[in-house]
Amino acid sequence: MIKKILLIATVYLVTILSAQARQDNPVPVIFDTDMGPDYDDVGAITLLHAFADNGDANILATIGSTNYVNVGPVLSVLNTYFKKPQIPVGVPKGKAVGLRDWQHWSDTLVTKYPHTLKSNEEAEDAIVLYRKILSAQPDNSVTIVTVGFFTNLSGLLQSSADKYSSLSGKDLVKKKVKLLVSMAGGFPSGNEFNVNKDASASKNVAENWPTQILFSGFEIGKKIKCGLPLIHNDAIHNSPVKDVFRISIPMAAEDKDGRMSWDETAVLVAVKGYADFYTIQRGTIHVDEKDGSNTWTNDEKGRHAHLIERAPVEEVRNVIDKLMMHQPK
Repeated sequence: MIKKILLIATVYLVTILSAQARQDNPVPVIFDTDMGPDYDDVGAITLLHAFADNGDANILATIGSTNYVNVGPVLSVLNTYFKKPQIPVGVPKGKAVGLRDWQHWSDTLVTKYPHTLKSNEEAEDAIVLYRKILSAQPDNSVTIVTVGFFTNLSGLLQSSADKYSSLSGKDLVKKKVKLLVSMAGGFPSGNEFNVNKDASASKNVAENWPTQILFSGFEIGKKIKCGLPLIHNDAIHNSPVKDVFRISIPMAAEDKDGRMSWDETAVLVAVKGYADFYTIQRGTIHVDEKDGSNTWTNDEKGRHAHLIERAPVEEVRNVIDKLMMHQPK
């Protein structure tokens, strides 16, 4: 009987992780992003809007995991550009990593493009927004995609009952979230930016998040260099996405063949499933609270999984490059 139960559970978990693309309804997504220290976040949110326009995703909220001055307005710029200005924007109101884009592309975006949210002060509190959105969704339905720090998710776990839900944060997540997809970590071990910049939050999520977590590690996106077809596409004009890659790619020699696409892979597998491009290794991630380094233990019954390359890098790159040229509908 125990073996039968474990077999049923394993089949169910694999179904969650691999069959998103076969759902009849759009995948409900909350997008959590640092949207600043790097610019693959811009590519990632572009993929998400492309999926939404194609009926594959429903964007419930876009939430910053950093609180530098432009993060809220930039999210508003991108949502407005893709003709969805009504999407709620959240920003951390407490302690958070404040790193921003060193290329200053965000200054260009908030100066050049329309947006309804003029400052972080006008954005909703990230934790409150999470609780409000989750409480209104069907049980076991929401996919959270985090491509930044774990600050908000850790805060959500620690949150208490409020006017939106009588449940604790952890219980609310357990009830409403189907899957957490994260661009974070290195596998089988590493010391990756999204994990180490708020190591205590990363450790809390790794140990206490009550649903399945699928990780796209540093090693996955490192080889997938995208953006050149976008910036060389003369048919695309007045695009904040093109502007970000046009500004940033020439500023680093390592980007001469395109920017590494860490965050885009997380959105891709969150909405379309991993099976067309990757296999997975199940197990458990372990985070060192002092330096944010991570290790991994294989366990076929583990709640965590990380991507393993299967399709050629060129195939994934072509898919991402095409989606990044998506134009608003």
